[in-house]
Amino acid sequence: MENIIIVQNMVKTFGMKQAINDISFNIQRGEIFGFLGPSGSGKTTTVKILTSQVKHSSGNISIFGQNVTSWKKESMKEIGILTDNSALYERLTVYDNLKLYCDLYDVNNTRIDEVLQDVNLFEEKRTAVNKLSKGMKQRVLLARAILHKPALLFLDEPTSALDPVNRQKMHDVLRQLNEEGTTIFLTTHDMSEAEVLCDRVAFLHNGKIAALDTPENLRLQYAENTIEITLTNKEKEIITKDEAGAKHIFDKLNRGEILTIHSKEPNLGDIFIQLTGRGL
Repeated sequence: MENIIIVQNMVKTFGMKQAINDISFNIQRGEIFGFLGPSGSGKTTTVKILTSQVKHSSGNISIFGQNVTSWKKESMKEIGILTDNSALYERLTVYDNLKLYCDLYDVNNTRIDEVLQDVNLFEEKRTAVNKLSKGMKQRVLLARAILHKPALLFLDEPTSALDPVNRQKMHDVLRQLNEEGTTIFLTTHDMSEAEVLCDRVAFLHNGKIAALDTPENLRLQYAENTIEITLTNKEKEIITKDEAGAKHIFDKLNRGEILTIHSKEPNLGDIFIQLTGRGL
């Protein structure tokens, strides 16, 4: 697979503080890559470096085969960005905010209604942005980021202000974009979101990558060597994954005494705590 982003030994310091500490990773064209970690771990700094908003201190970074510090103007039109410093024109309507970006990206205005339907804001298109809730503004920002169907989309905590219904709607939109060919770089501290969306994830802790793999491989790698069964009398038993454990489960099944069997695979949040000793 072609690597659309290549990061080698990237370092970023702010004065005496090292925000990013010698990290390396590649992102393949067409994947959803999750960059996971708590606030202050370096996620947003990484996004700002990759989108040329902040210059890195050392290391090599290429995107679309170009050095990130010398991107051409045409290449910038191939990306979409939603970060914590993304802003809207508060006194303009939702529609007029998006129309400005249609003009910038040479996108037909008919695309505005499409994206507003996607983010569940079509009925608010004539509403001034300063009349919207925080979650609604977040959805407008996402609509703006995907307006031109970018080849590469950077999303920094895109669903942090959304309720469960609109969060699910956003997940559907991102999956559809990805199926149409958009590569997505997603930062989040929501491990459940990463599990349902991401092809691969990297755990960022204190500016370093603590682990990088598919969610499934990470769960299998850190799974316990035990199985939990729930019996018909509602009691639970922890069984080891060995010959004796297999015979015990077989006997219980034959007697019809088992209600459920769980392999006790950890979720990504559990794994992050194992690796870093801290929660999110």
